[in-house]
Amino acid sequence: MLNTETPNRQHADLDLYPVEDLVNAFIDDQAQAVGAVRAASRQIAAAVTAAVPRIAAGGRLVYVGAGTSGRLGLLDSVELYPTFSWPRDRAVALLAGGASAMYEAVEGAEDDREQGAADLLAAKVGPLDVVLLLAASGVTPYVLGALHAARAAGALTVGLCNNPQAPIALEAEIGITLDTGSEVISGSTRLKAGTSQKIALNTLSSAIMVRLHKVHGNLMVDLKPTNAKLIRRAIALTVLVTGADEEAARSILEATGFQVKVAIVALTRGISIEAAQARLSDADGSVRRAITE
Repeated sequence: MLNTETPNRQHADLDLYPVEDLVNAFIDDQAQAVGAVRAASRQIAAAVTAAVPRIAAGGRLVYVGAGTSGRLGLLDSVELYPTFSWPRDRAVALLAGGASAMYEAVEGAEDDREQGAADLLAAKVGPLDVVLLLAASGVTPYVLGALHAARAAGALTVGLCNNPQAPIALEAEIGITLDTGSEVISGSTRLKAGTSQKIALNTLSSAIMVRLHKVHGNLMVDLKPTNAKLIRRAIALTVLVTGADEEAARSILEATGFQVKVAIVALTRGISIEAAQARLSDADGSVRRAITE
């Protein structure tokens, strides 16, 4: 029996717990997710290092999963646009059962190995792409089909799972095992296995974006202001980095179409928007290099 499916002996009487003990059992068990990700930090770092050159050369992040794992991959892909202005067409999520599986389970979809391969091929994955393959069990047929198709296409494959020695980690170019063990509710990998995957995906994609100069210091300077809150954040970031007043920050942001990086370079260097854009281009998008070199 897989570790993620094995009944948790510590909580064999879970249904008898008083409410406070029940809540604490779930919370305390989740803490193990952080330890599981920490233990895999070297493999996560290797994935970031291998992914960055491909992504910088025009590749895409492609997430593949079923059920909870697939939904977590989709969530990570969607959030890259507002957080880092990452193009939507360069963060692709393939979910067993299609888009409708985001909202309700599609019976049997995860067992269709051929469909996993077909979906991967339909996405026209190539050598510059980085394919993140997600499955708590590590044996999901849909994900394995996509994995083998991705390898045949020459893409970088990164397998994330929650059971040691699972095929998805062993057969991917880089395997990341998040060994979270048994769940408080036996087999419910939406619990700490899912939490560990969320942490690992946050870490992977965010670290890649930092390496692609989407962050200045630890500031989100390449965000896409899609609502009032993010507009306020863009102004605050520009003020913080440049020391300009709010009115000046808002004015130049509006002139740039709320490109925070361009506004920062223009204000800091005292140059035109066009010159700021040119400096950023010469600096591969690095604000630090654009304002100092």
